[in-house]
Amino acid sequence: MPASTLSVILAGGHGSRLKPLTLDRAKPAVPFGGKYRIIDFTLANCLHSGLRRVLVLTQYKSHSLQKHLRDGWSLLNPELGEYITAVPPQMRTGDSWYQGTADAVYQNLYMIKRSGAERVLILSGDHIYRMDYASLLQQHKEQQADMSIACMEVPLAQASQFGILGVDEKDRINAFAEKPEQPQPIPGHGSHALASMGIYLFKTDLLIDILEQDRQNPDSSHDFGMDLIPQLIQSAKVMAYRFGGPKGRVSPDRYWRDVGTLDSYYEANMDLLNPVPALDLYQPDWPIRTYQAQYPPARTVPGSLGDEGMFLNSIIAGGVLIIGGSVEHSILFPRVKINEGAYVHNAILFNGVEVGEGARLNRCIVDKGVKIPAGEQIGFDRQRDAERFTLSEKGVVVVPKGYVFD
Repeated sequence: MPASTLSVILAGGHGSRLKPLTLDRAKPAVPFGGKYRIIDFTLANCLHSGLRRVLVLTQYKSHSLQKHLRDGWSLLNPELGEYITAVPPQMRTGDSWYQGTADAVYQNLYMIKRSGAERVLILSGDHIYRMDYASLLQQHKEQQADMSIACMEVPLAQASQFGILGVDEKDRINAFAEKPEQPQPIPGHGSHALASMGIYLFKTDLLIDILEQDRQNPDSSHDFGMDLIPQLIQSAKVMAYRFGGPKGRVSPDRYWRDVGTLDSYYEANMDLLNPVPALDLYQPDWPIRTYQAQYPPARTVPGSLGDEGMFLNSIIAGGVLIIGGSVEHSILFPRVKINEGAYVHNAILFNGVEVGEGARLNRCIVDKGVKIPAGEQIGFDRQRDAERFTLSEKGVVVVPKGYVFD
């Protein structure tokens, strides 16, 4: 079945709630977990699920994303009909950029038609999770569904943050509401609701028909969740696939995160530092692939005063040097340098960040290449931090790429 399925990854979003991390890069290209990019998780899911025909629809500030795809994901052989291809907007259907999730797919219908695929799997490139899509494909076939939507159970108190599905006793979807004030609970399980994960599996013919119809609707916002799904559940067999079911190889943890805000992004990174992380990066049969430059191993070095460089419960990437400084409960990307007497706590430091002697960092994200001066303090004086940097709703300080201290 995977061979007759085309995967389409939506990777063109602005990620405005992640600014300043998305000032120079698309949301799926934002670094994550010490060495990865956010899109690596969706791509790895495709790879391990046997899906070898993948279109990545790019748009917003896509250079770093396309470079990452070229450097880290040029592993399939087009001569065997396998590919991971970045597809920028081409204005083949008009003179506008992508106007919504459905419009992005519609503008590339010609690629879907010529693929000959029997099914199309629509994915988002900006979620963190592991999922065996082959299990979704199998259920879709067994149920003879026209469309299947992957969903997860969420507490009713949190359900207003999601698109909520109503289902019957056989998990056929009969209602859909985007972020409803009064979410519909799961039948027989009144404390939880079924939330859409933004993962849609279509019969190709149905997808083509519904997109062409939607294009003719002047009142449509051309969005799958807002427009197409509510229409389809009235006329087609649309089924729910429950994430974390017994058939999937890697989904029992049920970990799925939309890292669309600075706080959710920060917390998802910090989740990796739990004693037993909900998302296990060390699972040997489901590694997350990415681009890795040839950096030397990470190293701790005694400082000139004899203090040992040290780190506690942290993720340390290749090329990191800790010279007499201390790192605790933090994530350091490649080529980070921590100088003598510096203290880094609950922080995420992107590639090439240098922390000067005696500097102190707490609950912050520092973007690529920033040089923190000796003695600087970030994350201790909220008012001073707010005058210089972006603060999340929960007080995480974000130092933008290229920031130069006075």
